[in-house]
Amino acid sequence: MKVIAATGNMGKLREFARIFAPLGIEPAAQSEVCPGLSVEETGTTFAENAFLKADAVHERTGLAAVADDSGLCVDALDGAPGVYSARYAGEETPYPEKISRLLGELEGVPEERRTARFVAHICYIGADGARIDAEGTCEGKIGWEPRGDGGFGYDPIFYVGDRSFAELSAEEKDAVSHRGKALRELARKLNEHQNG
Repeated sequence: MKVIAATGNMGKLREFARIFAPLGIEPAAQSEVCPGLSVEETGTTFAENAFLKADAVHERTGLAAVADDSGLCVDALDGAPGVYSARYAGEETPYPEKISRLLGELEGVPEERRTARFVAHICYIGADGARIDAEGTCEGKIGWEPRGDGGFGYDPIFYVGDRSFAELSAEEKDAVSHRGKALRELARKLNEHQNG
């Protein structure tokens, strides 16, 4: 089964492909199917933004589409950057600068108050218009410095146990990550939907 992944983020696309592969679902990049499509994320929740992206691709193509909206929620920053994670410090700002700013805002915050979570909301809209939503979270903490060269985005400063997401192998990350959990939940719901 082929679905259009409503994202321009190649890191997310690779995760979609890895987690969907055993389920026989093959995600195609949005850029291949509707190049130039840009969706403004005007929602105030991850769920609203995921729907906006999936719906735009489905409306444009009539094909099944899947979109994710995800972000990092830091308790000491009252849940920021949250839905604005990708636009934090400016949409075009490189992630090392976003990370530097976030670490600066947490300067002096002790270990026990550096709790955070990644949240991912996935919205699937089938060719038949059926909508399925799934959400996953991963609890962790913000480290004192970036570590590791894997992953993408805020992965180098998000620690689960004593390692950052950027220090985990793809398989290790998929097993515990917010997106891994959300995609597996989506796959379960999709299977139920298809099998009545």
